[in-house]
Amino acid sequence: MGLQYSRTMSDESQIEIPPSFVALYVPPGRIKPTLARAELSARYELCEDMAQMLVDTARTLEFSLGITQDDVLVRVGQGLRVEPAVVNESEAGWVITRLAELLGPAGPG
Repeated sequence: MGLQYSRTMSDESQIEIPPSFVALYVPPGRIKPTLARAELSARYELCEDMAQMLVDTARTLEFSLGITQDDVLVRVGQGLRVEPAVVNESEAGWVITRLAELLGPAGPG
């Protein structure tokens, strides 16, 4: 019987949070986020999931309304800011930026 190692990692320690999201919670002149790792991870997961879920909606809006991708992003951004908002202002901006990345380059408009 050999040595057994027990390594348990919580889910949040396995999630790689992009620096662009971490930066939302690092005040100017500081190097550490204002949120604890678990809360930062939960906020990131919420925002990433939201961006992923909005891809189909954004594409549908673009084609059904015949508007540009930029117009779609503006409309989705307005929707994210309606009270009661699920995300704060800086997170809403991050979600829109991430959504734009997921949608890819805009076609000719």
